[in-house]
Amino acid sequence: MRALITDFDFPDIALEQQLFAEAGIELVHAQCRTEDQLIEAARGSDALLIQYAPVTERVLAALPGIGIVSRYGAGFDTVDTAACARHGVWVANSPDYGVGEVATHALGMALALLRHLAIYDRDVRAGRWNYLSPGTIRRASDMTVGILGLGRIGKRFAHLARNCFARVIACDPYIIDGDFPAYVGRVTLDELFGQADIVSLHVPLNDETRGMVGAPLLARMRRGSMLVNTARGAVVDVDAVLARLNDGTLDGAALDVLPVEPLATSHPLAHHPRALLTPHSAFYSTAAEVELRRKAAMNIVQWAKTGRPMYPVIQGTKFPTAR
Repeated sequence: MRALITDFDFPDIALEQQLFAEAGIELVHAQCRTEDQLIEAARGSDALLIQYAPVTERVLAALPGIGIVSRYGAGFDTVDTAACARHGVWVANSPDYGVGEVATHALGMALALLRHLAIYDRDVRAGRWNYLSPGTIRRASDMTVGILGLGRIGKRFAHLARNCFARVIACDPYIIDGDFPAYVGRVTLDELFGQADIVSLHVPLNDETRGMVGAPLLARMRRGSMLVNTARGAVVDVDAVLARLNDGTLDGAALDVLPVEPLATSHPLAHHPRALLTPHSAFYSTAAEVELRRKAAMNIVQWAKTGRPMYPVIQGTKFPTAR
């Protein structure tokens, strides 16, 4: 059996090489960015371990030997899951590897916005020593924090945030009332953006959420409110966020993810004093990266052994074949 790591931005793939060698699986790797690159690199492979490479209908049609696609990460928006289902290809992910990391990163960004830490830091380095330099600062214990998406990470964020803020509210139409923690108030989407002083996003990227946080929702936010996104970049209309930062509706926006990554240094967000940016790093700790990589690789190892991955998203019909 042969597996391809289609692309990766880790310093090395020693962990994956060890896991696949122990399982008797041949491993090759590439840095595929396009369909054509992926098709060429994956010829003769049975399994794909992907990070950002596009797995599309065209790719699957050209590679009938592929039986499983496993992704580094919880999201799988670069995978055409409907096409995988049609072709009998299993799709698997790493759904729970960095829950604490993303939740604490989001809370850290929210508190940094609230306390204007980035502005203070820039001012001090520029020789300005004045506690009033960023403007007024509100008390967290008087504020409402809102959560869009109350899955694993959203729930962890709520648990952490309840000790900082007066009120925690959330919108998630796919979770029953009984799965809402007692300390989280359930609200509609419009109510979330209308009532929260800080909104933190924790939704997957799909047809429903793509561009969801745009001008109409942002217009519902109260003047001086804040937005945090550690979910997926394309959930947010960046131009609309910039407009609300410039007119003062948003006092700050903290973005770990963007529709196009990396961010161009010429982009207006890169120079906006009220924008706090990190490089798609909310998932990261040394322990979380090891867990992520191990789980993504073990999906393929388990499929090779039993015909079923550890964390299936789409149930396939293909099974590993001996070579």
